[in-house]
Amino acid sequence: MAEFEMIAKTFQGLEKILAEELTNLGANNIQIGRRMVSYTGDKELLYRSNFQLRTAIKILKPIKHFRATSADEVYNEVKKIDWSEYLNNDVTFAIDSVVFSNEFRHSKFVAYKVKDAIVDQFREKTGDRPNIRIVNPDLQLNIHVAEYDCTLSLDSSGESLHRRGYRQEAVEAPLNEILAAGIIMMTGWKGETDFIDPMCGSGTLPIEAALIARNIAPGVFRKEYAFEKWPDFDPDLFEKVYNDDSQEREFTHHIYGYDNNRQAVEIATRNVKAAGLTSDVTIQFQDFKDFTQPQEKSIIVSNPPYGERISAPDLLGLYRMIGERLKHQFLDSEAWILSYREECFEAIGLKPSLKTPLYNGALECELRKYQIFDGKYNEVRKSGREIKTADDLKRMAEKRRFKERRTFKQGIDETDEEFAARMAERDEERRQHRAQRFSDGEERRGGFRGKGRDGGRGGFRGKGRDGGRGGFRGGKGRRFDND
Repeated sequence: MAEFEMIAKTFQGLEKILAEELTNLGANNIQIGRRMVSYTGDKELLYRSNFQLRTAIKILKPIKHFRATSADEVYNEVKKIDWSEYLNNDVTFAIDSVVFSNEFRHSKFVAYKVKDAIVDQFREKTGDRPNIRIVNPDLQLNIHVAEYDCTLSLDSSGESLHRRGYRQEAVEAPLNEILAAGIIMMTGWKGETDFIDPMCGSGTLPIEAALIARNIAPGVFRKEYAFEKWPDFDPDLFEKVYNDDSQEREFTHHIYGYDNNRQAVEIATRNVKAAGLTSDVTIQFQDFKDFTQPQEKSIIVSNPPYGERISAPDLLGLYRMIGERLKHQFLDSEAWILSYREECFEAIGLKPSLKTPLYNGALECELRKYQIFDGKYNEVRKSGREIKTADDLKRMAEKRRFKERRTFKQGIDETDEEFAARMAERDEERRQHRAQRFSDGEERRGGFRGKGRDGGRGGFRGKGRDGGRGGFRGGKGRRFDND
C-alpha cells in the first residue's frame, strides 16, 4: 500500500510519549512538533493509529500544504483542489479550524473561506452543492494556520479519541483519558506491580492502567471513526486491525481505586464494568487518610484536587495528609502526583526525584515522582542507593523548570474580604508603578498580549460486523447492547 503523510495531535507535554507509540506501530519519518507528531505510513497504519494510540487526540491526513497572506489566497488555494475526489452533492461536511496568526485573527472566518471555496467549485461544475452538517458529518476537514503556513487535512478520527466509549458517567472535572494514559506511560509502569489510585474519581486512571497492563487497544470500545465514511474505506482491512489481539498480554497483579465520595465510587464501578475490567480493577470507598502499607509491591499514581475546577475544604491540609501517608505507609515504593500549585507540592513535604510539566486543559500542571525510602533522604544517598535514575536525569534535563510560584485566585486560608483587600492593594501598586514609568518619559506600550490556549471488550460498535470482540471479558462476538 502507498505511504502518505499523517499528523497525530496530542496535549502539550505528551509529544515524546506519542512519538514512542508511533515508533512501536512502525511509523516512518517521525517528527515531533508542538502538540503534534507528523509521520508517514499506509492505510493500515492510519486505522491502527486511530485504534491503538493512547495519547493521540486526532489523526489527520493532510491533502494540501500552502502559504496564504490573505483570506482570498486561502479561498483560491482550496478551490484548486479537485473536491470530487472527496465529496459529492449528497455528502455532508464540516470544517474545524485552528489558527495561530496575526493576519488571520478569527478561526471561523478561515473556516468560512474554505467552505465557500468547496461550495463554489461544486456550484460551478454541477449547479448544486454539498451541505454543511456540524454534528456527525460524512466528511470532517481540518484547516490549520500558523502565521502564513496553512495545512488542509482530512480528519480521520471524527470525535476526539479521548472519548474511548467505556465512560458511562463522570464526576465533576474528570481527568481526560488521553492525559491519564500519558501520565501512566510516563511512569514506565506496564503492569509489573499492583497499581493504586487513592483518589480515583470516576476511575479513569485505574481503567487506563488496566488497558495498558493488558495492552488492550483503547479503540475496542468506540462506535465509529470518521474514516469509515470515506470513499476508499476498506472494511476488511479495518476488521483485521480491530480483531488483532496478538499483542495483548496477561496481567498477574491488580489495580485498586479508592475515593471518599460514595457517588464517585459508584460511577467508577460502573465505568470499570462497562470496560469489562472487573477482574483486574477493584474500586472501594476509602479515605486517603486511612491508607495503609500495601501487602504487595505497588505504585501510586493520582490526580488530587488542586483548587481550580474542584477543591477541598482544607487544600493544604489535604496535601500534608498525602505526604504523611506516603512517608509512613508507602515505604520502598514510588508515587506520582499530578497537581497545579507549588504551595500544594510544598505541603506534601517530600523531595521529588522528577518534575515533568504537563497541561491539564489550560492549566500548566506538573507531574512529580516521589521515591519513598525507609529512612532519611540524606542517609539513603550516603548509602549509595540510587535515587534519581539515569532516565530521570535525562528527562529533567530535557524539560524546562516548572514556575516556582503561582498566585492563587484566592488564597487558601483567606476570607472573601481578605482576598478582595489583597487584590485591591496589588492593583493600586500596579497603578502607581505605571504612573511612575510614564512620568519618567517611558514609551507607552500596546496592551497585554494574551496566550490563547486554545477478558472482554465493551465493543459498543453499531456497525453490525460479525466475529468481532466480545462483551465483558470473555468471547469474541460483538455486543450491541448499548447501541
